[in-house]
Amino acid sequence: MSSGTSPDVIRRLGAALVGLVSLGALVLQYVLILQNTRDTIGPVLGTVRFISYFTILSNLGVVLVTLTFALHRGGIFSRADARGVVALCIGVTGIVYTAILRHLWSPQGAQWWADSGLHYAVPLLYVLWWVFLSPHAGLAWTSTLRWLVFPAVYTVWVFVRGAWVHEYPYPFLDVDQLGWSRVLVNSVGVLVLFVVVGLLLVAIDRLLAKRLARPLVA
Repeated sequence: MSSGTSPDVIRRLGAALVGLVSLGALVLQYVLILQNTRDTIGPVLGTVRFISYFTILSNLGVVLVTLTFALHRGGIFSRADARGVVALCIGVTGIVYTAILRHLWSPQGAQWWADSGLHYAVPLLYVLWWVFLSPHAGLAWTSTLRWLVFPAVYTVWVFVRGAWVHEYPYPFLDVDQLGWSRVLVNSVGVLVLFVVVGLLLVAIDRLLAKRLARPLVA
């Protein structure tokens, strides 16, 4: 193996590792949700419930981006913007869960493994991979605004589905329990978190891109 190809191999192996950890946690969580909903709402609505968690969608993004990178494929998931928005979404997933949601329940057994993978291991692994192994291309500051489209669409989906089935994936978005005024305040707070983390990620990317472009001094 030549020294020129070694860094690329390490990047791709790192991406594959992160993607497989995320995929394993997703599969385990999906099996658990189907088991828990088998005798109540059934597999179809159980699947809808599964994909209605931001945690699940952000982990799916991790799988798509990292395995695309590991397999050296092109397309939308190979772009720097895709890697960045996934870093934002999975990073916010880990922050919100650690700061707000982890105190609300105590998962046991297989659920503990799925929970730990989706909310702790994958956010940490992906962000580390993104910072240290992912290519950096000097993202634009306006990238943060584009990245907000996905969480905004997700929030609309949560409210539309919640009005239909009276079920919300996260308690701070539960309109039935908290009312619209409180939920909107909570939503603005999460939006601010997205903006702050997004700007931080862009700053890191631009700094690393500039360092990598700087010629070595003998």
